[in-house]
Amino acid sequence: MEKVLVIVGPTAVGKTALSIQLAQKYQGEIISGDSMQIYRGLDIGTAKVTAEEAAGIPHHLIDIREITESYSVSEFQKEARRQISEIQQRGHLPIVVGGTGLYIQALLYDFQLGGEQQVVDTSIREKYQQFAQQKGNQALWELLKAKDSLAAEKIHWNNQRKVIRALEVIETTGESIAAPKKEPQRLYDYFLIGLTTDRERLYERINLRVDLMMTAGLLEEAAQIKDFPEAQAALGIGYKEFFPYFAGQATLAETAEEIKLHSRRYAKRQLTWFRNRLSPYWVDLVDKPETLPQLESDIQKWLEE
Repeated sequence: MEKVLVIVGPTAVGKTALSIQLAQKYQGEIISGDSMQIYRGLDIGTAKVTAEEAAGIPHHLIDIREITESYSVSEFQKEARRQISEIQQRGHLPIVVGGTGLYIQALLYDFQLGGEQQVVDTSIREKYQQFAQQKGNQALWELLKAKDSLAAEKIHWNNQRKVIRALEVIETTGESIAAPKKEPQRLYDYFLIGLTTDRERLYERINLRVDLMMTAGLLEEAAQIKDFPEAQAALGIGYKEFFPYFAGQATLAETAEEIKLHSRRYAKRQLTWFRNRLSPYWVDLVDKPETLPQLESDIQKWLEE
């Protein structure tokens, strides 16, 4: 089974820095597991690695879509698996880094993502909720019928929640929610690192990061999506909060506070998700950097197994 090193954790906890350090130590190449870093031009708000930070380490699945394009879990699954294979053929260690839990789980397991218990990319859900608001439940069901007639046959047209759920599943997996399910199989011999830190410390880091993003020009970056409010990219944290500002309904300071609030809530959801779904090797390198040598020692043992 192919070896894959994976680094997960909430926003602003040091995933990028650790990934580059480990890539340098173990001849690694990095695959982004972030659903927003795929977009060209959205660099500040997605905390995309800079050329200086990357220090010559190859990075993959960054800047692969225009901001008007959509991207699904199944596309990520396919492209990331291809990257893993190619990196290993070069004799290097694939290092997957990201905070989008569903992407990571879908990559590591042969996942049938249609189960009712699975979490989905919330941007897809929001897109269909907006569609239903504008065009009604009947039009939403007709959309499902066109994409997944099997599911449409089993779901009442007026059950908006179930219709949206079925649309999410067909979009993210290419599989019908009505298709029979199989137990997911583990596809890689992975070592999964979960970065965390004290909740209060994490929230301070998130708030500071947003302030730095605003100073670095996040407003100008977000202005790129002003004309594309329906785009998947426009639903990302750090971008969607600007729409009231563009409409003259909020100040820039209020917008920054909204981004901080949504980022903190997202970080909390990320931690819960990783704890409940993937059981990582948890480490706090913010408050306890002295634990890094032990982590590296354990990675070395895993590589030699």
